[in-house]
Amino acid sequence: MSLIGSNRGSSRRGATRRRKFTRQRRRGFDHWLDRAVDIVVITALIVGGVALVLSLLL
Repeated sequence: MSLIGSNRGSSRRGATRRRKFTRQRRRGFDHWLDRAVDIVVITALIVGGVALVLSLLL
């Protein structure tokens, strides 16, 4: 009698083989541009949040 759901002695089966993603390092201008955009967006969110809080309180 075989056990249902048992993977002993059998390889993984499936229609699609999935590869592990290897993250490529970003280099050059794109890396610095992404960093600058992150900093600008975070700063804008902080300034907008402070302005909203001040306008609600005052």
